[in-house]
Amino acid sequence: MNIKSLLLGSAAALIAVSGARAADAVVVAEPEPAEYVKICDVYGAGYFYIPGTETCLRIGGYVRWDASAGEEGSFNGRRAVDHEDGSINDTWYKRGRFSLKTWTGQETEFGTLKTYTQTNFNYTDGSNSSSLVFAWIQLGGLRVGKDESAFDTFIGYAGNVINDTLVPYGDFDTNVVQYYFDAGNGFSAVVSLEEGSGAVGTIDSYVPHVVGGVKWTQGWGAITGVVAYDSNYEEVAGKVRLDVTPVQNLALFVMVGYGTDDNLSDPTYAIPAGGRGFYKQWGGNWAIWGGGTYTINEKTRFNAQASYDEDKNLGIAANIEYDIVPGLTITAEVDYIDEGNSNWTGIPAGDDSAIGGILRFQRSF
Repeated sequence: MNIKSLLLGSAAALIAVSGARAADAVVVAEPEPAEYVKICDVYGAGYFYIPGTETCLRIGGYVRWDASAGEEGSFNGRRAVDHEDGSINDTWYKRGRFSLKTWTGQETEFGTLKTYTQTNFNYTDGSNSSSLVFAWIQLGGLRVGKDESAFDTFIGYAGNVINDTLVPYGDFDTNVVQYYFDAGNGFSAVVSLEEGSGAVGTIDSYVPHVVGGVKWTQGWGAITGVVAYDSNYEEVAGKVRLDVTPVQNLALFVMVGYGTDDNLSDPTYAIPAGGRGFYKQWGGNWAIWGGGTYTINEKTRFNAQASYDEDKNLGIAANIEYDIVPGLTITAEVDYIDEGNSNWTGIPAGDDSAIGGILRFQRSF
């Protein structure tokens, strides 16, 4: 073997070994299976499957800042979907809030298993507070937990203004055992056993408050009625509501309430004769609320409401909602209240009326 043949053989051997090593270097192990979040569109937008389960979860809420001012008086109001409150004072009133909401859904052999929670965290002019607004479980039509009274949620809140309880239309916070029935043809109904809340409204025996309601919904709107039995005072209250959509961008409602008040007097809690229970919150036997929403364009809405009761309490509220960008809304509202005979509205004794305004910024997600 000559020198040339030896060198060529050695080079070939080196190339073969190097090629083998190079081939070994690019061999990559199979990746471990990755688990990605899977979208769940069965219950609407925003839901996803909790990894490893058949439960769909949605997380949402809002961040809000309110500033309000007025001539005199103060009051609280609540509006749809949230447990809201506004205020009129003789100085600036400011509040920041973070509201966290969760929804879950899962199909079972007994129907859809759902939960809903909402917790509000507030900072109001130097003080912090938090409240659990909703925390309920529902299987099929049966719901148990912390909710707002079906006397208000089933028939609907009184309009889309911030201060919709200038003339109150029922109390809200309560623990419930409810059953919902939906016939699927526009007819629905509810029966609710409720605990009530507060010194006057919480049940004082084993007998719960009872609420029943029926609703008929069609393309033109809906007719709804609810009746409530206050077990503390053995009184009855009811409301009937008509919702109509005469044109595409206009929604109107009118709601009438009537309640008995023979036993609604309790010196312990300074409730005068003919006063108010957990459900009949208005003054006198009857009250009426009316208003609506006019959609000006895709970004702007005008909301208004007027309310009046037998004790001559008058409330008027109107606002403009404007979506600056998707998810960010600014609302400017003006509220007026004229005190009637029952001195219940929160206006100090000797004052007959109050006017004020609220400016709200809200980022919803």
